Amino acid sequence: MERLQKVLAQAGVASRRKAEKLIVDGMVKVNGKVVTELGTKVTRADRVEVQGVELVKEQFVYYLLYKPRGYISTVSDEKGRKTVLDLLPMIEQRIFPVGRLDFDTSGIIIMTNDGDFSYLMTHPKFGIQKKYVAKVKGIPERDALKKLERGIELEDGMTAPARVKMQSFDKKTGTAIIEITIHEGRNRQVRRMFDAIGCPVQKLRRESFAMLTTSGLNAGEARELTTHEVKQLRVLAETGKIG
Repeated sequence: MERLQKVLAQAGVASRRKAEKLIVDGMVKVNGKVVTELGTKVTRADRVEVQGVELVKEQFVYYLLYKPRGYISTVSDEKGRKTVLDLLPMIEQRIFPVGRLDFDTSGIIIMTNDGDFSYLMTHPKFGIQKKYVAKVKGIPERDALKKLERGIELEDGMTAPARVKMQSFDKKTGTAIIEITIHEGRNRQVRRMFDAIGCPVQKLRRESFAMLTTSGLNAGEARELTTHEVKQLRVLAETGKIG
């Protein structure tokens, strides 16, 4: 059972706060009766109407997409650029990306129509780990990598501790390949972290999202998450352990 305002918000009727106002104002019926109590809970078997229109129950879907560079992680773009939805034209549900990857960043991103699941996957308090592999200009010293590990001051505050590993470096080109794992999702965070130590990112890929990887997928391809994978991710967010 779910709270009525939560069900309305998940269905895209309104934000949860506006859904609460619709309920209090007597605009919502459950099984033909007006409901004004915010604590009311319903199941998918209940018939819910909002201002006389029956709520259409949309089935939740979850996809893992290997995002290529050159696509933005939004459902639309006022500049007419390609979005991640352009890669999934066959999906009928109104899906959206869980978090974002930069236009020039490739790698794993989850697409869904489940707002609560998206919240569990993106809020820093749940600690979902995302691993990136970056090619950077310059070969950072160990002290610089330690700064990234401890947390580094950005214009929007100190970053949380990260796991950092130098994979390789090339003295001829003056570049390095570095693996970094974070659980935050600030705008262009990984790029800004490397900028802060004087090693700008030349190429960036998100290699994993919790236990998920892009194994078996080419750039631009997607697959549906299994029921077990979705359950594992929920348990991980709620308990810190893979279920």
